[in-house]
Amino acid sequence: MQYSSGFKARMIQRMSGPESISATKLAQEIGVTQSTLSRWLRDAGEGKKRVKRNGQLTRESPVRPDDLSPTEKLRLVMEACALSEDDLGEFLRRNGLHEAQLEEWRQKIEEASVAVLGKSKKKRRGKSPEAKRVEQLERELDRKDKALAEVTALLALKKKLETLLGDGDENTTPRSGR
Repeated sequence: MQYSSGFKARMIQRMSGPESISATKLAQEIGVTQSTLSRWLRDAGEGKKRVKRNGQLTRESPVRPDDLSPTEKLRLVMEACALSEDDLGEFLRRNGLHEAQLEEWRQKIEEASVAVLGKSKKKRRGKSPEAKRVEQLERELDRKDKALAEVTALLALKKKLETLLGDGDENTTPRSGR
């Protein structure tokens, strides 16, 4: 049986819209076979291209993820990054992708941006020899400051002790601690 393109479009919308219904349920509801509805949905998918062969428009098989342009891959990666875990699965199915492909593309994008910017992850994570030397010198300075404070405190205590143990005569020098 021939169905109008408007009817097909309405059925495709019902199966792919925000309140989508499965092809099986829709088939029971309207009396069109599930396989026909599924084919309409598959043919209407975003991955289909129309090409002219022998003067007629025909449908080509879905675009493979490897055939996508770098711009399209970047767009898909950016869209996927903005999605929650629940929405990601639906996004991957809708676009005919696997999570591993997205991760691979994300890594390639990151590598390309590193190459363009001239910075590597290792340099950002690791410290330069100068930064390591500065840290080492700061630690040494802190250690010496603490030692100096301790010596200063001991000298102040020693002076107080000598003042307290002195014989009380202001003209005489305090006793030596020897």
